[in-house]
Amino acid sequence: MEGREARRSMATTLEEVLLSIETTSSAHSLSSSTTASKEALELGRVISSLAVPRSVDVSIAANDYYKPRAVKSHNSCTEEDRSSLLRFLAGLSHDGGLAASWRPDVDCCHAWEGVVCDDEGTVTEVSLQSRGLHGSISLSSLAGLTSLTRLNLSHNALSGSLPPELMYSASLVVLDVSFNSLDGVLPPLPMLMTGLKHPLQLQVLNISTNNLHGEIPESIGQLKKLEVIRLSNNNMSGNLPSSLGNCTRLTTIDLKMNSFSGDLGSVDFSSLHNLRALDLLHNDFSGVIPESIYSCNNLTALRLSSNQIHGEISSKIGDLKYLSFLSITENSFSDIAKTLHAFKSSRNLTTLFIGENFWGEVIPQDETIESLESIRHLSIYRCSLIGNIPLWLSKLKNLEVLDLSNNQLTGPMPSWLNSFNNLFYLDVSNNSLTGQIPATLIEIPMLKSDDYKAHRTILFDLPVYVTTLSRQYRAVTSFPALLNLSANSFTSVIPPKIGELKALTHLDFSSNQLQGEIPPSICNLTNLQVLDLSRNYLTGPIPEALNKLNFLSKFNISDNDLEGPIPTGGQMNTFSSSSFAGNPKLCGSMLAPCGSVEVAHTIPTISEDQQCSSKTISAIAFGVFFGIGVLYDQLVLSRYYG
Repeated sequence: MEGREARRSMATTLEEVLLSIETTSSAHSLSSSTTASKEALELGRVISSLAVPRSVDVSIAANDYYKPRAVKSHNSCTEEDRSSLLRFLAGLSHDGGLAASWRPDVDCCHAWEGVVCDDEGTVTEVSLQSRGLHGSISLSSLAGLTSLTRLNLSHNALSGSLPPELMYSASLVVLDVSFNSLDGVLPPLPMLMTGLKHPLQLQVLNISTNNLHGEIPESIGQLKKLEVIRLSNNNMSGNLPSSLGNCTRLTTIDLKMNSFSGDLGSVDFSSLHNLRALDLLHNDFSGVIPESIYSCNNLTALRLSSNQIHGEISSKIGDLKYLSFLSITENSFSDIAKTLHAFKSSRNLTTLFIGENFWGEVIPQDETIESLESIRHLSIYRCSLIGNIPLWLSKLKNLEVLDLSNNQLTGPMPSWLNSFNNLFYLDVSNNSLTGQIPATLIEIPMLKSDDYKAHRTILFDLPVYVTTLSRQYRAVTSFPALLNLSANSFTSVIPPKIGELKALTHLDFSSNQLQGEIPPSICNLTNLQVLDLSRNYLTGPIPEALNKLNFLSKFNISDNDLEGPIPTGGQMNTFSSSSFAGNPKLCGSMLAPCGSVEVAHTIPTISEDQQCSSKTISAIAFGVFFGIGVLYDQLVLSRYYG
């Protein structure tokens, strides 16, 4: 329960546009940073850029569903509907000022906020999202709106259970009660309604981010027109009902962050030909990936991360020709070589997150893996993979994000890193890499760009979560420009030209064997937010010019051999003593006091650049880097999420 409660606490951070993708959904934190990092890496490109049939466009359709109609009725509101709405208002413990608009002496079709009527004066839409409403949903009132087609009560504080008369209404097309405090179970179809001659009209069902528990009822299969179902971020459990396969119009299934279990084979996915997004992140599903999933020809985003699924990835995954985002992190898959070669026909695949699988295997050393040439975002973290950084990676010319952290990779950093024109995120932390930091690392074009964000116009298909899932990213422009080489065995000095990587926001060289002084050019990294040079053998003074790195929020130069006074004023005053500890020759107000203020000021004045060369420190970026694994996963689904 602790993990689930932790997830729920993150719901408030969600609309982050996904931080990313600008989605209005909320992220949920996990019980540990380890779990969080699992999901962090999941970026995706805009589905609209794919050559996917547009007969069913979820992202567009869903937005249209939520869009209130501007047309108002020329007739007066019916007395029945007016009374129903007033009863709903009276049942709220806090109406968020709605009563000022919903006055009994004013016609509800012409002046009531959030109410739309048809030409006959019948209420057809009620849109009251984000109005600060508190209280229980009044069944007696809403059930009286017999012609209601669209109901949006999302992002409020409504409580109670979901009335079955709403979910199985004969008229309702869109039902969105997400981001509330509803509890109880997803109601089954009442016995009195099982003999309906006409199909139910519901197309969009969004109950995400509430407190629902229990299973999905078998009667869900009665919603034959259902296109979008979102039950994410609840406390639901049990197997998926086989009747879900009867909802053949489904384009989006979002069940992430629940406790669903069992074998996915209980659902015949082969009947879901319109399915474009399937997100089962953070559940307890087991078994293997069912063959029927490979029959979903229009599938563009598939996330199975953080479950208990095992086995090998079938070569049939190549049949999903429109697949652009795949995340299977934190499962028990095996045979990484077969997996990487399985995407021969997946020419649209841009985001691939496969970390925390393939434990202890050897990373393929092929010169080329043709099936991956379209990849932009690749995460193979925390697999304990053995071997050198492989040459086939150099052929992925479109790479923007590469995460190989937490493996057992050995050997030097390759010299071809500067061949990636679009790479802005590189994490090889926690490996056993050796040698010098290559000069070619400083030649990565995107990291040298003064305006690198202008080149990154792609949106993620799903939300990407960072660290403890407290942040989500939807737009690539919101993603950090990161270089993390921490926890390896790199030697020699920090490259003197490090300051040319002007786009960097996160730089972590901690826990290596680096020597010498901090190069003066590091003070040119004016976009830095995180700088961590701790646990090395760096010498010399701390440059005062570091105080001018105005965006620096995390800084760590502990456990080196730095000397002299800690600069005062500016950014240095914002960091605790732990950022400087383990340097016996350092002095200052937060450590051992220097001889006197005068002595500190008699140090020869040198140029600002040289002062900066003294050393720069920065923050513990490991949490950010680690979490980025989770980021990617959600990035791609974010487009569908909001």
